[in-house]
Amino acid sequence: MNRICVFPGTFDPITLGHVDIIRRALQLFDRVVVGIGVNALKQPMFSLEQRLSWIQETFADEPRVEAEAYEGLTIAFCRKKQARFILRGIRYISDFEYEKAIADMNRALAPEIETVFLTSTAAYATTASTLIRDVIRNGGDITAFVPEAVAHSFQAGK
Repeated sequence: MNRICVFPGTFDPITLGHVDIIRRALQLFDRVVVGIGVNALKQPMFSLEQRLSWIQETFADEPRVEAEAYEGLTIAFCRKKQARFILRGIRYISDFEYEKAIADMNRALAPEIETVFLTSTAAYATTASTLIRDVIRNGGDITAFVPEAVAHSFQAGK
């Protein structure tokens, strides 16, 4: 039986922290589906196409990672992808409290799907897409916080 997990998020943009979690998850799962959740209440800075492209380019060398957008409940997307696991990254204890509430709700709705938490590597604990967007808005250098595909987009003037 394939061990497939969905790693849901907005990835606006994908960070080195996300990349670290995904690469570490490949030691646990046969396939990682990076699910970009489309939420009408959130207005991302980058287009869905751009975010998908960055993920695909970042993991071009890893056939076990795929990226796909979805709407609706994450558990419904998991069922569609035949994933029995939801992967979540935890940076701080406050993340855990929020993520545990979501995991509990998902378990109540879909007991066959388990949520797995990976803690952030210390080097990436402070790396958050929200902070990176602030740096971008203010013309700062994000190279140390994002994969090469994202950094290259800004160096090329995209």
